[in-house]
Amino acid sequence: MNPHAEAIRLLASADANARRNAAVELYRAARAAAAASMSVWLAKDAELADLFREQVLDMATLSLQTKRRRVVVGVAVRSENFQNIHEANGSPPFAEVPPDQDAMEFELHFKGAELDILTSRYPAGDGAIAKFLEKFGEGIQQVEYFVGDVDRATEILRSRFGVKFIYPQTRAGADGTRVNFFLAAAPDGRKVLIELVET
Repeated sequence: MNPHAEAIRLLASADANARRNAAVELYRAARAAAAASMSVWLAKDAELADLFREQVLDMATLSLQTKRRRVVVGVAVRSENFQNIHEANGSPPFAEVPPDQDAMEFELHFKGAELDILTSRYPAGDGAIAKFLEKFGEGIQQVEYFVGDVDRATEILRSRFGVKFIYPQTRAGADGTRVNFFLAAAPDGRKVLIELVET
């Protein structure tokens, strides 16, 4: 049984509080699963930790200000739920996803949670989202960590921690981002898909 089925259903609720609570539940569960590996690596390597901190230009002082790490959770849903969640949340804009990735997505932002809602363009196809939905059903598909330089973060994780990436090189992601993926160990012994994202 899918432990997140009810939370996913509630993302399409007419009740805004129910949608937010469901989003926070999914977000916290995914972050906890990813933290087992990620927190150890970030604590051990200052250069890596620095790459995972978002920096913005403070216009008042014209200086770079370091912010907290940005983490987004990707939730894969079937196409009918994708439309229902989209409409219930005010029809946010769709991301521009490279055609070879066979995915549709949009973002949801709540206080305490950021989600990417994902589905396959071709449910019977062989894209990553279609395969995930066929194998596991709806659920948390990935945890996205935003980094300042995806190539450098990839190199550090490969060379210092032995991480094996899904793609040999960084590739194009949604909305002009650059991405790469790897599987990390979760506390329950399963694997969680981690996406490194460079805007």
